[in-house]
Amino acid sequence: MPARWDGDDRGRGIGDAARLVPGARELVGAFSETAWVAEQPEIHLLPHVEAWCGRNQRLAVRDAHTDAGHAYVLDLEWRGAPASVGEARAAVFSLIGSFAESATYVRQRRVAGDADGSPEKLQFEVGTGELAPDARFGPHGHMVLINVTGVL
Repeated sequence: MPARWDGDDRGRGIGDAARLVPGARELVGAFSETAWVAEQPEIHLLPHVEAWCGRNQRLAVRDAHTDAGHAYVLDLEWRGAPASVGEARAAVFSLIGSFAESATYVRQRRVAGDADGSPEKLQFEVGTGELAPDARFGPHGHMVLINVTGVL
């Protein structure tokens, strides 16, 4: 039996999360809508990110730019005490909370360093936005890639 975590003696869960599927489908559907990603993330998102980093001090912005696929890329450096991946994830989730809208997807990945010498990093794919009928404004969203070095 493959263990799912340290101390797992069951090898399986206790149920499913099917009740979350309708809401998740709404967000995934929005991701596919033409022109759903809002413009000017440097105006709408970066001030929240910089303010959070200034208060928290564990992460620092090294670079921020929009890539060719319209994702807002935040290159961050871990500045806190040596940390586990879980501690870094908790910090990044707190950071995401500073700009997240009413519907949010987050996926963490480990990205190997490149041959050019760039370090291994944690990468968080974030899709966040406002969906009808809950949107205060017209439905829109943001696609953000958060790269964190200095943890792995």
